[in-house]
Amino acid sequence: MSFHLFISLTFSFVLACAPNMQGDRSDATYLQLDEDLKDSSKAYFASGCFWCVEAVYESVEGVKEARSGYAGGKEKNPTYEQVSMGRTGHAEAVEVFYDPLVVNYETLVIVFFGSHDPTTPDRQGPDRGRQYRSMIFYQNETEKEIAENYIKQLEEEKVYDDPIVTEVVPFEKFWVAEKYHQNYEKLNPTNPYVRSVSIPRLKRFQEKYPELLKKKSH
Repeated sequence: MSFHLFISLTFSFVLACAPNMQGDRSDATYLQLDEDLKDSSKAYFASGCFWCVEAVYESVEGVKEARSGYAGGKEKNPTYEQVSMGRTGHAEAVEVFYDPLVVNYETLVIVFFGSHDPTTPDRQGPDRGRQYRSMIFYQNETEKEIAENYIKQLEEEKVYDDPIVTEVVPFEKFWVAEKYHQNYEKLNPTNPYVRSVSIPRLKRFQEKYPELLKKKSH
């Protein structure tokens, strides 16, 4: 167990989501897209630890792939170490590749709100810091309108006791995270954080929205 993970587990997961590893971009092949993803539509969200968010979206019917990364900051080519220390302004985010003939953007927004608490500023569950803030990155006015209208609907229906703090901002740039972050929950099911936080979060979403799941979702 890494030092960061030990500390996070001991002190209410204060440092949480990622292991204490050096990023490795020396082999850039993992950044290349498979041919079947190149014609996919893309969407961008941030709602806490990207391990959790990636796993949630990859369980949804019509989603071909989700990649962990960083968005919302100004630093070019940020590393996990920089983001986790709050040096860049980025949030841990996911890039969702989806088939719009199977799942539409509005449904992806429903997944977003249905899989995290959008009322906790700079925090998601045990993870705290600006890198864990709730964000929707819209790429056009239609996406912006869908996100804002759904937030308005949630507020009118008083779904949450506290105000929604999700930031709805224009998409600028997504930086793919280091290779070891990709598919982390799937590849590391015995990791203490994954077992205690990621998997329970995924299961809560799956139980809430079974109709949105792939037939062979994990």
